[in-house]
Amino acid sequence: MTTPNSRLHLDISAPSRRELGLARGTALRSTLAGGYAKYAELFRLLGVSEAQERDGAQHVLDVLNDWRPEIIGEFEGIAEGAEIDLAHVVALNARTEIIAMGHSASSECSTVTAVLDGHRTGVQTWDWHIELDQYWHTQQVLGPGYRYAGLTEQGILSKIGVNEAGLALHFNILGHREDGPGGVPMHVLSSIVLAECASVDEAIALIREAPIASSSAFTMLDASQAVSVEMSPAGAFVIPEVAGSVQRTNHFQNAVPLAEQKSEVYEPDSSARLELVRERIGSGTPDTTAAMIELLVSGEGQPPLTCQADMSKTFGERWATLATIITDPDARTIRILDGMPTDAVTGSWRTLTV
Repeated sequence: MTTPNSRLHLDISAPSRRELGLARGTALRSTLAGGYAKYAELFRLLGVSEAQERDGAQHVLDVLNDWRPEIIGEFEGIAEGAEIDLAHVVALNARTEIIAMGHSASSECSTVTAVLDGHRTGVQTWDWHIELDQYWHTQQVLGPGYRYAGLTEQGILSKIGVNEAGLALHFNILGHREDGPGGVPMHVLSSIVLAECASVDEAIALIREAPIASSSAFTMLDASQAVSVEMSPAGAFVIPEVAGSVQRTNHFQNAVPLAEQKSEVYEPDSSARLELVRERIGSGTPDTTAAMIELLVSGEGQPPLTCQADMSKTFGERWATLATIITDPDARTIRILDGMPTDAVTGSWRTLTV
């Protein structure tokens, strides 16, 4: 893992999406090609050919041209600034959708929200391939719409974040049998939600009118509510908070998309993680951020809420908790730990305020 002091941070601002992309690409010129190359290697390992990847990227461009053409301009700016192929930028932003065309078992992220002293707070682990640890960074983005801050990967517009209007967004991948690159990529949708929406209700409305052909859950919170929105080719389904808390792993909770879930990808791991979190909450609702983080600490023999890479395995199978994230939408802050929740006390957190 890199140290918190060495983790790249981007602070980009521009009056247009295209200029934002140019600023991002220029800042990432030395690393973006390497990030794409590692993803291309992963796509091939998962059985996605170069031709399938390029076809998927073209499908994404066709959808965005009809729905948010300014995003294509942002992609073009990234490609120009980083001096890489536009199709590679699109593939990075659609990496969730391209990965869905392959076949692989996965271990993924866990998210919990709670009300602390009257304020909603979200905590998440971001689990991903250890080989991609060098290709993520924190960011603050000011372009058309609201300023937002968070973490994302090289060349990808957004992932987990909070905006200046007081909306926080956490991100978990789901899997549906009809998933593919025929809609707006989930990482692009995250950017649009954070830039355009001031509340959970506004975000739900935007998501419901978006052309979606892949699956993820956005767990979102503002001053008045927290929800997890399950998105898939079957539609968007809202999972409300219960007793002030939402718990999210990587399987559908609504029966409609669950009927066509790729259970072989995330199960039984995802259900076991959710059961463990809910068992812990049943013993007492967390009342501090430290207690919320502790919910996501797991030890040997327990479901992997905290994920440590097994280096005896090969690329595509070595999962690790790359970051731990706390959002406070009331304070407009996101705190990011470069590492696992077990490092929360001794590690150094980066705090971003918008």
